[in-house]
Amino acid sequence: MFARVAPAESPGSPVGRLRSRLAKASRAAYRRFRTYLIIGVQAGLAAALAWVIAHQLLRIEEPTFAPGAAVAVIGASLARRALRTVELLLGIGVGIAAGDLLIALIGTGAWQTGIIVFLAVTGAAAARGTGLLMTQAGATAVLVATLTPANPDLELPRAINALVGGLVGLVVMLVLAPLNPLRTIRRVAGSALDLFARQMTACAEALANGDASQAEAVLDQMRNSESKLIQLREAVSAADEVAQFSPLRWRRRRAVSAYRDGVKHMERAYRNSRTLARRAGTALRDAEPVPPDLPAAIEEYGASVRLLHREFLAGEEPVQARDRALSAVRLAGEACRQEIRFSGTIVVSQLRTVTNDLLRATGVRRDKARHLVRRAAAGH
Repeated sequence: MFARVAPAESPGSPVGRLRSRLAKASRAAYRRFRTYLIIGVQAGLAAALAWVIAHQLLRIEEPTFAPGAAVAVIGASLARRALRTVELLLGIGVGIAAGDLLIALIGTGAWQTGIIVFLAVTGAAAARGTGLLMTQAGATAVLVATLTPANPDLELPRAINALVGGLVGLVVMLVLAPLNPLRTIRRVAGSALDLFARQMTACAEALANGDASQAEAVLDQMRNSESKLIQLREAVSAADEVAQFSPLRWRRRRAVSAYRDGVKHMERAYRNSRTLARRAGTALRDAEPVPPDLPAAIEEYGASVRLLHREFLAGEEPVQARDRALSAVRLAGEACRQEIRFSGTIVVSQLRTVTNDLLRATGVRRDKARHLVRRAAAGH
């Protein structure tokens, strides 16, 4: 009886796979919770303060939009919140202006509301406004067009609420509860670099095992990982904004600037690695010879990404990551001097490119990075 239960709970069984997925989802949820906890704290504090200021100090009877605007500033995106505050206020101004002008010309009603909103949104778009500006302009125009006849003095309190909420959101974000820019970057970048390293290892295994389907799976996974790059870019942008404008974080500006430059090059490395993975799959499907040094080189590059992650978290100079990346180029050079064909040579070429990107991410200047890669490729 017990012998039948064990296989049902083995890793390959439905129950085992379900448990594995639940554990993976739980770990991912915990990582997201840690990453965005400070955002929740900022949003709650900003909403409470905006309500108190609008209702208690300014005596606005309906202050609901003040905390809404504060939360919109903080929660719309991790990045460029100061700009989004300006967009929020501009959107309200555009909506009020369009609504007041058109009501005076064409009156109110269903079709009038549609025209007012259309012109407010397209006007914001013509001014190169973002989604937040256009949305706010349209929402304000709706309010003006539908409620102004019954509440002629509604526009000014709404504008004041928006101003209060936006300013409170900025004060909370930059003064009262600013995020730790380095901690934020390291946490998000660590997850992205760990995924990158695992994908490079999987690509190396596919080449070593001659498994074209595994190489294709790696490529699909890399294509589906764009959200990681977006999250990383937003985290770096938000950290840079805090370091530039928050007095409590000014001492972090130099370090954040270095990370900002490094992340830009790691994004390039990740995208260039997709070509590497695609050509690895092509080489396998075309039954091209795969010298053992080629998968070893890709595995070595994955190891360099892991080392970069560790040295990155420790705040150390990434010397080991650079050495392992150049070792990968040397191994790829050895593979190139053996029996290798068209797709294999492209894999080698892309490996040199991504190594150059990694060296740039560690702070190596462009000319020196190219020189180091050329020397390694020649076997030096």
